[in-house]
Amino acid sequence: MRKKGLTKGVIGLNLTSMIDVVFLLLIYFMVATEFKTSEAAFAMDLPERVQQGAILLDDEPLIILVDSAGDSQSNLRLNVLGPWGDMQTPEELRAFLYKNIADGFGRQGLFTINHPIVIRPTNDAHWEHVLAVYNAVAHATYTNVTLDEPVQ
Repeated sequence: MRKKGLTKGVIGLNLTSMIDVVFLLLIYFMVATEFKTSEAAFAMDLPERVQQGAILLDDEPLIILVDSAGDSQSNLRLNVLGPWGDMQTPEELRAFLYKNIADGFGRQGLFTINHPIVIRPTNDAHWEHVLAVYNAVAHATYTNVTLDEPVQ
């Protein structure tokens, strides 16, 4: 007599409905999620500064007088009104202005980049000298620069 072998049954899961549920949850979370920028998502409590803040001057304009004694670049005479010391060349003026920028990010200076600067030439000043002073101010990254009427 032959014994009939028992056939083993296959046990399995129907994954179709499970995949449907996963996709529905994925769509739900994608629609319901609010995406924020990293600054808003991670609020930080920063410590207060203990060092003294920058001393900024009022918005009274910094006036630069330009005069010419001759045609060459060495004959340029400039004078910055106020207690700022002597500056003979546009390069010295640029270095002075660049050194005194206060940007609010650690640079301790006297002027912001939009501090008003007035370039006031004399009647005898050559245009090249006035332009050299203007370029020095612009290279120091100041943005509020005005050319004034010539003075006597």
